[in-house]
Amino acid sequence: MPPDSSQTAPAPAPGALDPRRWRILAFIAIAQLMVVLDATIVNIALPSAQVDLGLSDGNRQWVITAYALAFGGLLLFGGRIADLWGRRNAFITGLVGFAIASALGGAASNAGLLFASRALQGVFAALLAPAALSLLTVLFTEAKERAKAFGIFGAIAGAGGAVGLLLGGVLTEYLDWRWTFYVNIPFAAVAIAGAIALIKEPEGARNRSPLDLPGVVLATTGLVALVYGFSRAEEAGWGDGLTIGMFVAAAVLLVSFVAVEARVKHPLLPLRVVLDRNRGGAYAATGIAVIGMFGLFLFLTFYMQLIKEYSPVVTGLAFLPMVAGMITGSTQIASRLMLRVPPRLLMVPGYLVAAVGMLLLTQIGMDTSYPLLILPAMLLIGLGLGTAMMPAMQLATGGVQPADAGIASAMVNTSQQVGGAIGTALLNTIAASATTSYIAARTQLGMGEQAQGLLALEGQVHGFTRGIWWAFGILLLSAAIAGVLINGKGPAAHKAAAAGEEEGEPVPVLAH
Repeated sequence: MPPDSSQTAPAPAPGALDPRRWRILAFIAIAQLMVVLDATIVNIALPSAQVDLGLSDGNRQWVITAYALAFGGLLLFGGRIADLWGRRNAFITGLVGFAIASALGGAASNAGLLFASRALQGVFAALLAPAALSLLTVLFTEAKERAKAFGIFGAIAGAGGAVGLLLGGVLTEYLDWRWTFYVNIPFAAVAIAGAIALIKEPEGARNRSPLDLPGVVLATTGLVALVYGFSRAEEAGWGDGLTIGMFVAAAVLLVSFVAVEARVKHPLLPLRVVLDRNRGGAYAATGIAVIGMFGLFLFLTFYMQLIKEYSPVVTGLAFLPMVAGMITGSTQIASRLMLRVPPRLLMVPGYLVAAVGMLLLTQIGMDTSYPLLILPAMLLIGLGLGTAMMPAMQLATGGVQPADAGIASAMVNTSQQVGGAIGTALLNTIAASATTSYIAARTQLGMGEQAQGLLALEGQVHGFTRGIWWAFGILLLSAAIAGVLINGKGPAAHKAAAAGEEEGEPVPVLAH
């Protein structure tokens, strides 16, 4: 545990604005970028790592699954630790641990070490991610500044996955797959230096209540079972016995977790955090939108490399318009309008614009033009998601008691992580099934090798478009959830809810 040096200089008084907050935001953004990059950067490097370390086709998925299980399963625990221990301490510890795990991954000499390093990355990411977002929540309490800060953070959170594909391609093609791990070390070093020098957590922002151990065990095992169930479904199918067993176990454990949280005095996840209509709607809309977004990354990556025959670097470059759209939507549209219109009037149109972009992509074929169809579709998807995700993120973390900032932030990351696991497994399974059916229906006796190869590629494209149709419907569902559940009037929508009484005492809230 690093020393609690947050008091080496006077911490900001409750309600006071930290004069260093914008410089701190830069280092929080670097840490967030590192975590989000890691979700996709290793995917590009996986084929090279498989050859170098001799991973079997059956085992290679553990490079992804080990990270997802640790990250998704421990997020709520990590958020509670940030509240209890202090977000500054959790932030620095998460950065140090993530850098060490990345160094181990880059130096891995066999499959076991690589899998272990990925799991360790997930453990420290589960501590780092909620600490970063909750620091943002407690540092930026003035409405106009808060909108700008969340715009920047939301742009990074949304675009980081696509940037990871580009960076992963560059590092793998021109250096070595191990650099997709080593690249995290300078990111972490810069963020650690900035955190040590600048972050002084506001007074009174910690939650020193005893740790809810039954809640920790139930939430962690339940989320691990859920994430593994979806990962298993992608590999073995939805009817696999172990897949079904994982889903049943997840349901039992998570229902038990809710029952425990409703009864214990100091719950891991206070139900008031998720039962608020606006905040719960933001969690649901975000998680569902991520299902479609992760599925899209998967399909377009394969489409551009297998069908268009782009190199890894060119594939990454092709995603940059989506990144530009996300940054524009988040920082130039959402952050400017958050104080003028209700969040619902940004989220619903944002998801609908992204859905229009997804609808365009359902038209891809063997010879689709990138500039005429894929480029405008990516711009629309990025613009829409950037506009929608920033107010969703602010609703999800705004208005909570300062002592609950970490767990509220962890719920944002949990919805995204579980959504990503569902999206990868569900949409990939749908696409693979459509491809198989397409090829089986058109295979003829006596087909030549060239004709069979062409049919296989056409089947792949058919599967991609079927998956993208589902992603289109998923974004429409996100828009519907936002339209029905979210009724807040502006940045202070949660203020009254968070100011309710707990155990007969007034509850302080974060100013907006």
